[in-house]
Amino acid sequence: MMVRSRKVHTARFKAKVALAAMKELETVSQLAAVHGVHPTQIHQWKKQLLDGAEGVFSNGPRSKRSSNEEECSTVELHEQIGRLKMQLEWLKKAERDS
Repeated sequence: MMVRSRKVHTARFKAKVALAAMKELETVSQLAAVHGVHPTQIHQWKKQLLDGAEGVFSNGPRSKRSSNEEECSTVELHEQIGRLKMQLEWLKKAERDS
């Protein structure tokens, strides 16, 4: 007996198919045939897209700003780790030499 494994679709793929369904340039059945998924799945992704659309606008600019701040903070922390590693190695070497 052959076991079928489930396809795992990326968020990008789901969004692409759901947006295509929203545009209604093709029927859901046509989209399902083109993308190789069941029409019910496309309806579910379309519903998820509509349900989550409010979140895109409620956190838009703030989430990007905090992401940039996190990135800067991460860079600063990596620099500090590098400096501390160098100091530690210097101290270890100084201790060995004495």
